[in-house]
Amino acid sequence: MTALPLEGFGPVTLDELVTDAALLTRVDRKYIVPARDAARLLAALDPATRVLEIDGSRDFAYESVYFDTPDLLSFRMAAQPRRRRFKLRTRSYLDTDAAYLEIKTRGARGTTVKERTEYDPRSRRVLTDGARDDIADAFDAIGVDGDRAGELAATLTTRYRRTTLLASDGLGRATIDTHLRWDEPGGAGFALPEVVIVETKSPAAASRIDRLLWRAGHRPATVSKYATGLAALHADLPHNRWNRVLRGPFSTRTTLPARTDARTEPARTEELPCAAA
Repeated sequence: MTALPLEGFGPVTLDELVTDAALLTRVDRKYIVPARDAARLLAALDPATRVLEIDGSRDFAYESVYFDTPDLLSFRMAAQPRRRRFKLRTRSYLDTDAAYLEIKTRGARGTTVKERTEYDPRSRRVLTDGARDDIADAFDAIGVDGDRAGELAATLTTRYRRTTLLASDGLGRATIDTHLRWDEPGGAGFALPEVVIVETKSPAAASRIDRLLWRAGHRPATVSKYATGLAALHADLPHNRWNRVLRGPFSTRTTLPARTDARTEPARTEELPCAAA
């Protein structure tokens, strides 16, 4: 796809964006949008909308490596929603060579806990012993056997480029993910070259960006980069939650050969420990 038309918008710094975000009780909505419609959306935005800019760049390369058990416990908890669930990934910002371990859990009472710690970028495709200890503690807190942390291995890698918008009222934000790609470690993958994922973040009321999307006929979608991507790769997995997406925009996916850099290193390592929080 061609680059997003961002030239008409002023810049916003990361510090400004983080400060504004800290003031929000956020509602997140995801939309799967044809790339041509994303360009029209940008053309319709208030010219006072601003774009995150760092060192002159306005879109940034992301990589997320998701970890699961051999029986895909994390995936199955999402596919057949349960009160107790978890999602594990390393998220890497490839332009700055920074990485984080992200642990998201939900307990029996519906309370969601997100933990994010710095991680050695060289270890982003494996879980260190220190990371497994942290995950075991998080599992115990939601009633999942902590010993299962020892079974975890990389299951899926996603890559994309992200642009972040701050609405002209300073209240709503949106990210636009382009050049979407999914890969299994050492296996084939797929891409959605003509589709973007837009995620809006706003107070309880819909943002101006949400309203523009609605007027263009786009509605929030149930989509998870991890779970929907894995279901797209394996038709035998439970997929009812994402049927509409899989039969719609994900049906346009392009199958890709295995990436040589998508293979995982050995399952455990002690030389490159997880950085302290």
